[in-house]
Amino acid sequence: MIVAIVGAMLIAFAGNRAGAAELVMFEQAGCPWCARFDREIAPIYGKTAEGRRAPLRRVDIARPLPPNLAFVEIERFTPLFVLIDRGREIGRIRGYPGEDHFWGLLGLLIGKLDLPQTDGERATVVRKSLHTID
Repeated sequence: MIVAIVGAMLIAFAGNRAGAAELVMFEQAGCPWCARFDREIAPIYGKTAEGRRAPLRRVDIARPLPPNLAFVEIERFTPLFVLIDRGREIGRIRGYPGEDHFWGLLGLLIGKLDLPQTDGERATVVRKSLHTID
């Protein structure tokens, strides 16, 4: 009985995680920038607000792509970080730009998680001009 309850809870948890945001890191063996990310960011990532909002998932580009990531266009450049939410790509960071820049770029992507979906519509750009008083 307890085994069945625990199993049901695990299935329910897995179902909820399937639709949750995640940061997918596409990497390959021998990548020096992946190794630098591993030294500077990986040890603390899961402890940060960003890491809790979008847990890190690693994918080796030398292996077949997992079926649930078939919609992601893979590049040969590593590392490639792709923020995914509910089966759609939110944005990507190409390469590892160093610790300071990584957090800033990731923050911009995480901020997009809270924006309403536009269903393919493009955002309108509003240009404001500055007027000076002489």
